[in-house]
Amino acid sequence: MQLPETPPPPKRGFFSSLRANFLTGLVVIAPIGLTVWLIWSVIGWVDGWVLPFIPNAYNPVLLIRHHTGLEVDVRGLGVATFLIFTVIIGWTAKGLIGRSLIKWAESLVLSVPGVRTLYSGVKQIVETVVSQGEQNFDKACLVEYPRAGIWAIAFISTTAKGEIAASNEQEMVSVFLPTTPNPTSGFLLFVPRRDVQVLDMSVEDAAKLVISAGLVYPNGQTPAAEPQVIPAKTPDAAE
Repeated sequence: MQLPETPPPPKRGFFSSLRANFLTGLVVIAPIGLTVWLIWSVIGWVDGWVLPFIPNAYNPVLLIRHHTGLEVDVRGLGVATFLIFTVIIGWTAKGLIGRSLIKWAESLVLSVPGVRTLYSGVKQIVETVVSQGEQNFDKACLVEYPRAGIWAIAFISTTAKGEIAASNEQEMVSVFLPTTPNPTSGFLLFVPRRDVQVLDMSVEDAAKLVISAGLVYPNGQTPAAEPQVIPAKTPDAAE
């Protein structure tokens, strides 16, 4: 018995093809264009904030205008000045004289009641951001949250220490459970090590999965192995 021939797919019209090509081009151009625009805007904002503090005799924009007579908007001069100034301040702060000057300046600032609270809060925020930039999450994992049987993606921070570790007989690990679609907010959970299932995907891939609300998977394939449970540390290994 001869099967009937499959009819060819209908041809797209001119406007349908034009629309498909436009959407494809938009997907390619939009991320690049937005990234370039954002970087360009941030550089311009930093330049507008830094350059007015530079004396006129050393301002690069004014020097170019004076010697060439051209109105040139050189983007990035403020950023370069800010980076050089910050590096010099950091190098100075590591020395004995720099540390002494910083302590003296902080003592003056902390002596003012209103400014003391503002300065302490800003300093704590900056130190927290810098320390987070130096310390990254170890691995991505699955934890049961908000109840047993429901699994959520989290990021392993460290093994629980101090009073938290002493208050529980089981070995606990601290994990950060991010929210969707903004992974910068979330919950700090202390979970028994045996209840944490490590994932093969990287922290970056897990973050993409959280931000996309489950629409973007790292590889689109089922992992070859089941998620592994973090092995408990023995007393000998801890020593």
